[in-house]
Amino acid sequence: MPTLILVRHGRSTANGKAVLAGWTPGVALDERGAAQAAALPARLRDIPLATVVTSPLQRCQETLAPLLAARPELRAHTDERIGECHYGDWSGRKLAELADDPLMAVVQQHPSAAVFPGGESMRAMQARAVEAVRDWNERVEREHGPEAVYLMCSHGDLIKSVVADALGLHLDLFQRIHADPCSVTAIRYTRLRPQLLRLGDTGDLAALVPPERPADGGSGDATVGGGAGAP
Repeated sequence: MPTLILVRHGRSTANGKAVLAGWTPGVALDERGAAQAAALPARLRDIPLATVVTSPLQRCQETLAPLLAARPELRAHTDERIGECHYGDWSGRKLAELADDPLMAVVQQHPSAAVFPGGESMRAMQARAVEAVRDWNERVEREHGPEAVYLMCSHGDLIKSVVADALGLHLDLFQRIHADPCSVTAIRYTRLRPQLLRLGDTGDLAALVPPERPADGGSGDATVGGGAGAP
């Protein structure tokens, strides 16, 4: 079965302001995100991509633009199932404002029970994302063969949920996974099991340097939506 490369979109204007974007329209890459996207073709230069699938949201489309320009033979398919989590009433709000909301504790500790007001549940988010991956695995294998490699450009929580599924982890453990903006995660699907080949690979070790004061105040909470990456 194929190998899937999951690329999280580059840093967005919302990431830089610690705002939970969700499906808010007009959220673009910021200057750093544009630079991350521009570097993506070189990072993937030696990988023979069979096809590309993307979230419909602008920040993912902009992340893929340099890669598609460098490889005009590639066609990008849009799949709403790998679009961002529908955060509902949380969309467009600063993460600092949401920290004291009782739902945040559920999102952090028991995400399989989390349902965003006016939005969707995290279980539904994972289900649609995993369904999309399974469908595209079958399509890519049918059209390009079992050794094919293809790419999906999606969002932090979506990628984490797909990785959790591949590792056989309950959704309640998915906050232990992290993927920075424009990071590359690779999963090889086989008849017996998925194999995680890379996780959140940016080739940049700056994220390992401890900040003077952790963004979460040292609580260990995961950043809903995925965060902005290293400063």
